[in-house]
Amino acid sequence: MKMKRLFCLMALAALTTFNASADTEVGNNQTLDPAQGLEPLTAEEVAILEAMEATQEKATIELPAWGKNIKFSGYGMLQYQGEDKENAHTNTFNLRLARFILDGKIGDFDWRAQIQGTNATGPGQPTVQLVDLYAEWRKYPEFKIRAGQFKRAFTYENPTHPITQGWRGYADVINKLSAFGDRTGERSSGGRDIGIQFSGDLFPNANGRRLFHYQIGIYNGEGVNQKDMDNRKDIIAGAWVMPIKGLRIGAFGWVGSRGGMLDPLTNETRSVEKNRYCLSAEYSVDEYMFRAEYIHSQGWGAKSPGNNVREICYENGDKADGWYVFGIVPLIKGKLHAKARYQTYRNQKSWSTSVNQLECGLNYFFTKNLELHMEYSHVNDRSLAKHNYNLVDVELDFRF
Repeated sequence: MKMKRLFCLMALAALTTFNASADTEVGNNQTLDPAQGLEPLTAEEVAILEAMEATQEKATIELPAWGKNIKFSGYGMLQYQGEDKENAHTNTFNLRLARFILDGKIGDFDWRAQIQGTNATGPGQPTVQLVDLYAEWRKYPEFKIRAGQFKRAFTYENPTHPITQGWRGYADVINKLSAFGDRTGERSSGGRDIGIQFSGDLFPNANGRRLFHYQIGIYNGEGVNQKDMDNRKDIIAGAWVMPIKGLRIGAFGWVGSRGGMLDPLTNETRSVEKNRYCLSAEYSVDEYMFRAEYIHSQGWGAKSPGNNVREICYENGDKADGWYVFGIVPLIKGKLHAKARYQTYRNQKSWSTSVNQLECGLNYFFTKNLELHMEYSHVNDRSLAKHNYNLVDVELDFRF
């Protein structure tokens, strides 16, 4: 009898743990009462049962709310590229990019940490590095505050996801004048810097769609994972209006510097200016995307853009500009898009230093997380003895 009572105690504890019914179905609609034929539990047996229940409760781990809100994601971009530039033919497979992302939410704050792996682009630049680490207070859509390392508030294309952007790479003018492979020589930073940004969306219409966006950021001016070298901050501001659904018309301004630049004329270090502006327009609705941007820059560049070089190159002049315009349209919605782009970058704001590209291609979507990009580009580079050459690019991109 004592063993039977002990067995029933264990059964009752297990049933309590799994929130099962006290009655267990057996046979043809017959029920077995675990306590049938037993005397009432003694105080000692009740204590044993309560202790067993408490042990089970302690074994259950309850995650805090912020822990439940953490999301892990990422993506990879696999590339084949070939070009027939005179005396410099190439034909190669490449691992363009891999990124691993943690997103989370704590109260009114969103946060992100993102690590990137890619092939080295210059001296002293790691193949794996932290590219995003920031938190943003988002309680009110009219006023948000972001702090940490993140995308600079300059141009429409800069903050665009590299897969969603739809091309083999960002436009040359974005790369050179929006801190990807910047003309000032800062390390390849993917358009990012360390600082603080204020932004918001104002003036909702009757449907709740907001008609005006503003953003202003204060940054070190040195790119990713770098302290300020001259104690002068970069200030970047932008604003746009959205008069109809899908349409944005905006402008941006950038005043800043890069410190520690070697001046070959004096053999001393000094800062170079970064005074830039951008004019932008975009229309994006139902898989149709059209965008155009013009950027102008004043300030001396480095000998090698985007390669962590700190030496002024006066031969390149102190002005540069460029533009691009593209369209992406669905041939089969959700499956196949056609695209075309024209772009120009002028390293000295003159046609003799221009690189002009006319591109076309297709993007095919196997699923929402797997797509194939195919592209042909005719390049006219005025700095080469033979200006014209051809380039093909194929990319397999995936997200998880």
